[in-house]
Amino acid sequence: MKPVVLAGGTGSRLWPKSRAALPKQFLALTDDNTMLQNTLLRLDGINAVAPIVICNESHRFLVAEQLRKKDIDHGGILLEPVGRNTAPAIALAALHATLQGDDPVLLVLAADHLIKDTQAFHHAIGKAQKLAEQDYLVTFGIVPTEPHTGYGYIQKAEAKDDGFVVKQFVEKPDLATAESYVSSGHYLWNSGMFMFKASRYLEELQKFAPEMLDICRNAIASESFDLDFVRVDEDVFATCPDDSIDYAVMEKTDKAVVVPLDAGWNDVGSWSSLWDTAENKDENGNVVVGDAILHDAHNNYVNAEQRLISLIGLDDVVVVETKDAVMVAHRDKVQDIKHVVNKLKAEHRPEFEFHREVFRPWGSYDSIDAGARFQVKRITVKPGEKLSVQMHHHRAEHWIVVSGTANVTIGENTQLLTENQSIYIPIGAVHALENPGKIPLELIEVQSGAYLGEDDIVRFSDRYGRVEKK
Repeated sequence: MKPVVLAGGTGSRLWPKSRAALPKQFLALTDDNTMLQNTLLRLDGINAVAPIVICNESHRFLVAEQLRKKDIDHGGILLEPVGRNTAPAIALAALHATLQGDDPVLLVLAADHLIKDTQAFHHAIGKAQKLAEQDYLVTFGIVPTEPHTGYGYIQKAEAKDDGFVVKQFVEKPDLATAESYVSSGHYLWNSGMFMFKASRYLEELQKFAPEMLDICRNAIASESFDLDFVRVDEDVFATCPDDSIDYAVMEKTDKAVVVPLDAGWNDVGSWSSLWDTAENKDENGNVVVGDAILHDAHNNYVNAEQRLISLIGLDDVVVVETKDAVMVAHRDKVQDIKHVVNKLKAEHRPEFEFHREVFRPWGSYDSIDAGARFQVKRITVKPGEKLSVQMHHHRAEHWIVVSGTANVTIGENTQLLTENQSIYIPIGAVHALENPGKIPLELIEVQSGAYLGEDDIVRFSDRYGRVEKK
C-alpha cells in the first residue's frame, strides 16, 4: 500500500489564519501538529511504504520542512505546477507510482482532515484494502452524526464483503433532504478518501476521461527531480481539464464500493467545525485558543495569536485574531467568510495571500513596522541556511544582529557578525546573508528608500532554485 496525500488547496474558509501562502493543511488547528503532519503520523501502524505528498509548487518548502520536523519519510513530494483538481493530481501519483513496473494499492487522503479514532481508521483501511485488491475502487463513507447540509452523500446498495456497492453519489442536500437521508440509514457522508490499485484507477480514467490521462502521461513523461521534489512538465499539465475524482471516475464507474468509517472524522471546513469538534470547551461551552478573558459569554470560539481578546455578553460568536487581522462572525455565518476573502483578492490586498510573518525555505521574516520610505522586519534564518545572493535598485538595508551569528557578504568582502553588531548594505550592493551557526539567527532589518516592494530583488544565485520573489 502506498499512501497519497493531497496537500493542495487554499482553505479560504479559515481566513484569517489560513491564507493562500499558508493554507489550513499547514496550520496547527487541533493540537501542536499541523493538519498535514497529523495526516501522515496517523499512518503509523499500517503496513504501507513511504507516502507520496502532492502539493502546489509554491508550498513545496513548507511540506518539506514540516515532514523534516517530524522525521517523516516520504516517497517523493510531487509538485502540481498549476491546480487542476483531484482527478489529475491522483493520476500523476498513480503514474509516478507505476513508472518502475509496480502496481501498488493507493490510499488517497486529504491533508486537512481530522480523525480522532486512529484505531477505527486503521480497521477501515484493512477492510478497504481487501476490496481494492479485488479491483474495486473504494471510497470511505462517514457514518453521519447529524443531517449535515455541508457534505455530499453516498447512497449504499447491497453489501460487498466489508463494504457496500455504491448506488449513487448525491450533491450537498437541503436540510429536509439531509434529514431523510440520515433517518433512512442508507446514506453516508462523502469523505473524499479513496483506495484502489494504481492500475485500476488509470484504467477507469482511460475509459471515462482519456484526454485527461493522455495529458498527465505526457506531463510526467519528462519528470525531473529537484532536491526532494518531483516536477512534471508545466506547459503540458496546464492544458489538463479541471475535474474532481468524483465527477471524472467515481460517479461513472460500475466498480465503486464504499466502506463505512466511524472514527470521529471532520473535514475542518470552517471555524464552526473547530468549535464542534473541540474537546476543551469550558463550563459555558466556550473554546479558547490563546489569551482571552470571557464574561457572561456562551458557546463562543476564540483564537488569539498575539493579543488579549475579551468577550463580554456575547454568545455563539467566532473571534480569530492574527498579527495583521481580526475576524468576528456569528457561528452560523462563518461560511460567509468567503465574501471577505473574495474582496481581499479583488482589491489585491496582501492579507489575502500572506500573513505578516512570511515563511521561506531559509526561515521567515515578520514585517514589524512600515511608513513613508522605511520598513522594519524581524528576520529569522535557520542554522546552516542562506538567503539568495541579491541586490536592490531602490532600497538600502541596515542589519542588527539580535541573537546568533551572521555571515554577511557585501561585494567581495565577507564579515562575521554576532549579537549587538550591525552592518549597512548600500543601494545597488550585491549581498548575501548566511547563518553558519547551530542556533537560529535573529536580526532586525531596517529598509529605507524610494520603493520597498518585495519585487525589488535581483537574484544572482539561490541554493533553493526558487523562481518566486523573496
